[in-house]
Amino acid sequence: MTDSALVVLCTCPDATTARRLADSLIRERLAACANILPGLMSVYEWEGKMEADSEALLLIKTTTEAYPGLEAALAREHPYELPEIIAVSVDRGLEGYLQWVRQLCQPGR
Repeated sequence: MTDSALVVLCTCPDATTARRLADSLIRERLAACANILPGLMSVYEWEGKMEADSEALLLIKTTTEAYPGLEAALAREHPYELPEIIAVSVDRGLEGYLQWVRQLCQPGR
């Protein structure tokens, strides 16, 4: 298979929202796995003001083929006006794990 793996980072307002999004992505076969890291503090500027908010981080494992659907689903279902959705290519990893990700990320299957 030539489909490569990606890790997608997506901050959420809380672990409950992160879990809802993760469940949806996995159910739709847009992701093989999502880790939820609660207790994150994000500091950023928004609309001219400095902000600091507690958030949860989703680390989502997917493929380049499934990514467009994953991005669309996150943009549609996420409560933020402008959600953080950043994809990072996986250059190396345990081949068996990467095969598992590719096997599970088959939208429409």
